[in-house]
Amino acid sequence: MKMNNTRAFSRNSISFAVSLALTGSLASFSASAADDVTVDDNVEKIAVVGSRAAPRSIGDSPVPIDIISAEEMRKSGNSDMLEMLKGSVPSLNVHSNPISDAASLVRPANLRGLSADSTLVLLNGKRRHRSSVITFLGGGINDGAHGPDISVIPSIALKQVEVLRDGAAAQYGSDAIAGVINFVLRDDMQGGSIEVKTGQYYEGDGDTTEVSGYVGMPLTQDGFANFSFQYKNADATSRSVQRPDAADFAVAGLPVDNPAQVWGSPEIKDDISLFANMGLDLDDHSQAYLFGNYSQRDVKGGFYYRNPHTRGGVYSNDGGATLLVGDLTPGPVGQVNEGLGMGDGIDCPVINITSDNVTTQDNYINGVQNNPNCFAFNEMIPQGFTPNFGGEITDASLVAGTKGEFQLDWLKGISYDFSGTFGSNASRYFIYQTVNASLGPDTPRDFSPGKAIQTEWSLNADFVKYVDFDLADDVSIAAGLEWHDETYEVVAGDEASFKVGPLTSQGFGIGSNGFPGYQPSAAGEFTRQNKAIYLDTSVPFTDDLLAEFAVRYEDYDSFGSTTNYKVAANWNILDDVAVRASYNTGFRAPTVGQSNVSNVQTNLEGGVLVDSALLPPTNPISQQLGGTDLTPEKSYSYTVGAVYSFDDFFLTLDYYNIEVEDRISQSKKIALTDADKQTLKDAGVPNVDGLAQVSFFTNDFDTTTQGVDVVANYTAELLAGDSAFSLAYNWNDTTVDRYSDITGDFKVARLEEDLPQHRATFTWGQTWDSIGMFTRLNYFGEYQGVHVDYDATAITASASVTVDMEISYFINDAFSVSIGAQNLFDQEAEKLAFEDQTGIPNNNWGGQYYETSPYGFNGGYYYGKVSYTF
Repeated sequence: MKMNNTRAFSRNSISFAVSLALTGSLASFSASAADDVTVDDNVEKIAVVGSRAAPRSIGDSPVPIDIISAEEMRKSGNSDMLEMLKGSVPSLNVHSNPISDAASLVRPANLRGLSADSTLVLLNGKRRHRSSVITFLGGGINDGAHGPDISVIPSIALKQVEVLRDGAAAQYGSDAIAGVINFVLRDDMQGGSIEVKTGQYYEGDGDTTEVSGYVGMPLTQDGFANFSFQYKNADATSRSVQRPDAADFAVAGLPVDNPAQVWGSPEIKDDISLFANMGLDLDDHSQAYLFGNYSQRDVKGGFYYRNPHTRGGVYSNDGGATLLVGDLTPGPVGQVNEGLGMGDGIDCPVINITSDNVTTQDNYINGVQNNPNCFAFNEMIPQGFTPNFGGEITDASLVAGTKGEFQLDWLKGISYDFSGTFGSNASRYFIYQTVNASLGPDTPRDFSPGKAIQTEWSLNADFVKYVDFDLADDVSIAAGLEWHDETYEVVAGDEASFKVGPLTSQGFGIGSNGFPGYQPSAAGEFTRQNKAIYLDTSVPFTDDLLAEFAVRYEDYDSFGSTTNYKVAANWNILDDVAVRASYNTGFRAPTVGQSNVSNVQTNLEGGVLVDSALLPPTNPISQQLGGTDLTPEKSYSYTVGAVYSFDDFFLTLDYYNIEVEDRISQSKKIALTDADKQTLKDAGVPNVDGLAQVSFFTNDFDTTTQGVDVVANYTAELLAGDSAFSLAYNWNDTTVDRYSDITGDFKVARLEEDLPQHRATFTWGQTWDSIGMFTRLNYFGEYQGVHVDYDATAITASASVTVDMEISYFINDAFSVSIGAQNLFDQEAEKLAFEDQTGIPNNNWGGQYYETSPYGFNGGYYYGKVSYTF
């Protein structure tokens, strides 16, 4: 049988869709067919709306949905999937992370103001595996977030993206507190396209080149195979000024780079993603499917500048009063360790730092420079140093399954979907141009601090049965089983990245400065399994009233079981007006990574760089400071809304309220006392003396998030062409209802105020015979501006508007060229106030802008692209 590709395989996705009119943005116009104007043919009209049961017509949605065509997302001008989605979904926020450890490698995103791992991500309706990166420095909202890496998914591989803005734990399990994002892969069985795009920021940096394409082909006579690729390189950006201390050193004759420290987007090199999506009719009643990806990229970004007079553990241990000098004098029996003498620390002079360049002082020249038995890092790196942090990210997945309808008499009428899923994400970390100070002059400058690997396996069995209960239509009953295995693995770094060198006892820091390597004692695999069963029904009581009910029982081998339910309904009270509502309970399970990972990171505390240890919550020192075993977050949410539709105009209004208890996050950095350090030593924790602070994961606070989504769409024939308009607005407010000193006031302020409460987009799409135009206005309300994660820098930043525009010329049915700009008028992010509340100049750390800017800090970006469709 020759398969009908659209019908046979559209249910392979979650396909929650509503019409284009329910989206927060317009469907874009096909670059290869300018006459497809009102609705992109690729956008589904019939879908399962937040349900595991029945497909429904576009007017019956009990919950709010956004459907975004892949063509529209590509008109944003950005190559990053997160940025594309941010422009189309006002309740989604994404921040650039200039200096934030691994968060620069895999950026977190926030739907409805909740953490990045509160949104479930699906690919073709199947749960997407998590990233290996845990966001250790996540700007308050995302501290410790552990979600999937969305950036590996190229828009060229997609048919559409479906965003369910409602809780869905009763259908899909953990993580769906804020909502669900489902990426639907292309299923074309013929044709293809190739696209070349290049652009740069108005500042002249961040040059980006991207080549992408897809091809669809038959798989025998009864199936399809669709393959997509994207290859991208992006240069780093810099929005920095020279740090005052670095400028002073340059004046004093030291060869300091200008700028010494870079605030900007990281360099992305050899970013390649390969996706495949295949389906095959096995007979008249069953199909097989297979899809997956392989992706890899190298990312490299900046760290904080190490001042050659003050950096603790390297240059000074008393804030720059005296120089840190290592005694290399051999011991009484000539003890030698890898070329370094085991000095007792008393044979070298005390060097008071009394000038702007200690290397010019006589006491330094005579006491260190000309003394082979005494060593200071000013001899090796007199100008100080700025580590560069990077990583190689590798992502792979494979999903295989079969679906159809049972033909056995006693099972006839029951549809099935059996699938198996594998997903893996690995991050190999690198840090360059730094030191392991405890190794003294024998230290290497580049290190590999280790690797993190997240691996997940799932088995699913899903069933749907339609039953006639003499109602307006058949009742659909869905049920299913799921088994899930999750492993987080830590691989130790190279020995030099964690080695305790011979100068440790003299106060020199241990491990690669900025990101010490994972030690063998911290390495290992941490595994958890869970099982689930769910029941989901869709009941059409009348032609005008549809209700949906769902319940799910989940059992974890780590913390036990949880049961969650959902009730939703849509009631057409008039021909053109419907009201809808839902109530959900939900949960988010702590990940095995959050429960077990340990790490040392460098962060600013009161303007001073210090080393801070992240420890498992069950570590003795964590427990001494208030840590306990992690438990699931619990959520209770409801949504109430209305839908109005008349001819070519569509309007939706939804209010939501989400209460989350026992939220999981990283605690604030807690200063270690001498007693705390002794407790750590007694528990066998190594390298304690160099640590200043400790943090851990905790269930420490409750929040209530409420908001309003307004969406309006209108299509018409205007200006001798076809026009489509969309207005989407979101108001979002988060209140922290309960917290302790473990969370702290500043983090509460970040949770409540960092994201703008008001966001809106207005989109106008216009096509003529051979020209297409796409314009989007983005409004961002006031937000809390924060610099270097430091509470004294916080201000209320002003509201702003940015404009994105793209113009396309369709040369013929095959070729099109486009030019466009993101942030067309180069709206600047909020500039740093000259002084913070302590009177310290904010450019002490080399930045120009508050990095919490919701539209980034890089400014305007222009691009051009050429597309060939065949």
